[in-house]
Amino acid sequence: MTSKIKVNILADGADNSIITSDGAGSFTASSSLASSVQSVGEIQMTPAFHAYKSSSQDIPDDTWTKLTFDTERLDTDSCFSSSRFTPTTAGKYIIYGAATVSSVSTTTNLRSAYSAIYKNGSIYAFGDNNYNGSFIFNESIYIQSVVDFNGSTDYVELYGNGDLTTGNPRILGGSLEETYFGGYKIIGA
Repeated sequence: MTSKIKVNILADGADNSIITSDGAGSFTASSSLASSVQSVGEIQMTPAFHAYKSSSQDIPDDTWTKLTFDTERLDTDSCFSSSRFTPTTAGKYIIYGAATVSSVSTTTNLRSAYSAIYKNGSIYAFGDNNYNGSFIFNESIYIQSVVDFNGSTDYVELYGNGDLTTGNPRILGGSLEETYFGGYKIIGA
């Protein structure tokens, strides 16, 4: 069963025209509706950013280390700088990242690998994997969280950590975005 409503004019309760049709498939929105639609259309998931490491970064063993990001794919409002995201619009954001932790050598094993979102210099959320002596050489640890920002001073950074049987871990980087960091404002939250 199909239903149809046919009208030439859609009006509000006070009989003000909202949409008119010419009967040939074209319609015209009233100026107040057009203005409302335009302002709604300007709601975007910004500020937003996405950056990745173009080269690897050696870090100390079993030590939380701030990761550096030197290649930006996206930075809508210039809020990402020096591997730190400081959005200028208050609200809730999805913040995500991944650190690919490597043992550097096939003769050294990862005992554990971590990535963490730090907010204002303190750990906010983290992801980890403990290998209990398994023979693991590289592991990508993904993290995502909802973070509240005040729109002026709050910032986030991505940290990585790896514990090896011997030596120091490496955070992998390259054009395949083995290690990346990003985020965007949530609409309506």
